Amino acid sequence: MEISEQNVKGEAHILCYSFAIQGHLNPILQFCKRLASKGLKVTLVSTISASSKLIKTQSCSSIDVELLDVELRDTPNNSKEGERDESQHYFEHYKTIVAPSLAAFIENQMSSNYPPKFLVYDSIIPWALDITKRFGIDGAPFFTQSWSCNTIYYQFYREKSKVNAFEDQAMVLVPSLPPLKINELPSFLNGSGTYPSIIDLCLNQFSNIEEVNWLFFSSFDKLEEGAITWMATQLPVKAIGPTIPSKYLDNRLKNDKDYGLNLFKPNTETCLKWLDSKQPASVIYVSFGSLAALEKNQMEEIAWGLKNSNIFFLWVVRESECEKLPENFSEETSEKGLVVSWCCQLEVLAHESVGCFMTHCGWNSTLEAISVGVPIVAMPQWADQPTNAKFIEDVWGVGMRARGNGEGIVKREEIEVCVREVMEGERGKEIKRNSKKWKDLAKEAVDEGGSTDKNIQEFVAKVLYM
Repeated sequence: MEISEQNVKGEAHILCYSFAIQGHLNPILQFCKRLASKGLKVTLVSTISASSKLIKTQSCSSIDVELLDVELRDTPNNSKEGERDESQHYFEHYKTIVAPSLAAFIENQMSSNYPPKFLVYDSIIPWALDITKRFGIDGAPFFTQSWSCNTIYYQFYREKSKVNAFEDQAMVLVPSLPPLKINELPSFLNGSGTYPSIIDLCLNQFSNIEEVNWLFFSSFDKLEEGAITWMATQLPVKAIGPTIPSKYLDNRLKNDKDYGLNLFKPNTETCLKWLDSKQPASVIYVSFGSLAALEKNQMEEIAWGLKNSNIFFLWVVRESECEKLPENFSEETSEKGLVVSWCCQLEVLAHESVGCFMTHCGWNSTLEAISVGVPIVAMPQWADQPTNAKFIEDVWGVGMRARGNGEGIVKREEIEVCVREVMEGERGKEIKRNSKKWKDLAKEAVDEGGSTDKNIQEFVAKVLYM
């Protein structure tokens, strides 16, 4: 039964804490909006480093946004093979600085007119649960990667001794998942022992999992049915995705047309005006997200692969990456391409002119493409992205993976072949049909009475009667 906003608003207050990077803020923010639409009072809490400017838009006006008054080093860049892993110091520093600040914020909220009843916290900070207990409130983690990827982490958490013990194995078997090659696992589990602190961070998401009554994650039941069904026999998991603005799914949340918080300023008007001048499904959109830092030679291969395909392209190249482009590339390809520093990705993906998405396969980008039915050319870089690419190509059938050579570089010829096949080839026709199917199932999940809608409604009812 739908809970009336009149009965709940102002009486049931929850906090949601997100790590301050775009790939974590976006899904947790959308979960906040869904909870607020059910009548809860919701406050999103995060930290923003001094070098980042948070851009807030009207679409997140249904929730409160609070930034903790802390000073943090910038999030470390993605290290390359053979470089020192600096993450351990950063996350130790993060906990030392943020934990007392978060505790102080909650303590202050407890004396307000509407003290919080619950904290939904980013799963990479499991220590947040200890803070909630201090104040007698409940808490639950929010996982920002695919549930299949989390199933892998959970299995390795339970069998830690096996993390670096399968270098010679052809395949790795994880309950409920298809057999995975070593290079299809999350990159931190590839047996090399690289980034040990990040491995610990990923596995320790489950360190106190037996103490929680809810595990939230951005996916939907039919998309990852095997993993969700199996994990539900182990843990209290709840799929509450896709966590993207309602405009692109069920359209039940008023004015919810973008995420509402940006760490980069988008070139929206420029992109949409350019796309408006192109024919339907004639453009490949290219973006590698907010964090990925590609090698210069890889950027050059992408550039010439796009040029040689002779297909219109819109390429997001962050300002920090622009120097890696071939000299005068933008000018030489101006008749076929547009290079911008950032864009509103969902608006671009949903534009009728876009026929394909070349992506690093971050989970948010993957879900966005699935939700709006855009075929994918997968070029995973690290973390969960190789696993997502495996499912994109072999399980959901919504794209092709562009494969690297012996040095891990995806050559221009491979890029051209994949782009042409997805946009114009016979395999591309099947990919387009599959993309349409998953788009419909994503909408069904979040629509009234869908699996995601029911899971969110169940949680709201629980919070209301705490």
